[in-house]
Amino acid sequence: MSASTKMTTSLRRITATVTKGFFEITHNSFALIGLAVLFAAMTLVARPELRQVGEIQLFSWLKDRQAEVSGVVSDLVASDRATAADPKVLPKQQAAVAYWLSKKYRVAPEPVSALVAEAYEIGARTKLDPTLILAVMAIESGFNPFAQSPVGAQGLMQVMTKIHSDKYQSFGGTFAAFDPLANLRVGVKVLQDCIRVAGSTEGGLKYYVGAANLEDDNGYASKVMAEYARLQQVAQGRQMSITAAQPNPAPARTEALVVPATPAAPAGNPDKAATVALN
Repeated sequence: MSASTKMTTSLRRITATVTKGFFEITHNSFALIGLAVLFAAMTLVARPELRQVGEIQLFSWLKDRQAEVSGVVSDLVASDRATAADPKVLPKQQAAVAYWLSKKYRVAPEPVSALVAEAYEIGARTKLDPTLILAVMAIESGFNPFAQSPVGAQGLMQVMTKIHSDKYQSFGGTFAAFDPLANLRVGVKVLQDCIRVAGSTEGGLKYYVGAANLEDDNGYASKVMAEYARLQQVAQGRQMSITAAQPNPAPARTEALVVPATPAAPAGNPDKAATVALN
C-alpha cells in the first residue's frame, strides 16, 4: 500500500470517527434539550406562578428587543395600568351615573366609569350605597386623584395618609394613596369605620371629615348628603340638571380622623380633646 493510499485511508477513518461522534453528541444534546423542555413544561403547568414570572420576563425581553430594533421606547402595558373603562359596557344604571358625573365634574367618562364600577363592587361587599361612596369622592376631591389638603389628606377620598398608612401596606405602601382604586378602597374602609362608630351616615361623615369634636363641620355632611340624593335620582333613571362643579379646595380637616375617647374639650379648643385614631 502506497503512502498516499495510507494517508487517504487514515483521513477517511478520522472523518468517519469525527462524523459519528458529532451525530452522537448532537443526538444526545437534542435528547437533553427535549427532556429539559418537557421538564420545564411540566413545571410551568404545575406552578402557574412560575409561568407568570416567565411570561413577564419574556415580555420584558421582547420590549427591549423592539426598542433596540426600532429605536423607539414605548410602554406597551400603559393601557392596562390606566384606570379607565368603557362606559358603554357598564350596566345601564352605572353608565347613567358615570356620564352624569363626567359632565358635572368635567372629567373624562372612561376613568369615571372605572371608579363607578369599583364603587358598585366594593359597595356590595361593604354594604355601603355606591352612590354615597361616589358622593364623598365628588365633594372631597372633585375626582382629582392627586388632590391634597393643607393637613395631608390625599387622593380621591382625601384619606389622611399618615394616619392610615397601615391600610396602604397591602397596596405596596403610602404612594398608593395616589392610585385611584387603592385610595378608593382605603377611603371606603375609613368611611365604613366612621359610620359604624357614629351610628349614622350623617354622623359618620362628620367623623370622616375630622369634625367629630366640633359642633360645626362647615356644612360638609350636608353637601355630601345632597350629592348623594342627586346621584340616587340619577341611578334610578331620573333626569337631573347638571351645573358644572367649580374646582374647590379639599374640605378643612383636623390632624386626624378621630373618635372621642372622653367628652370633647370646651368649644374653641378642640385639639385638647382626648381622642383615639380609627383602626
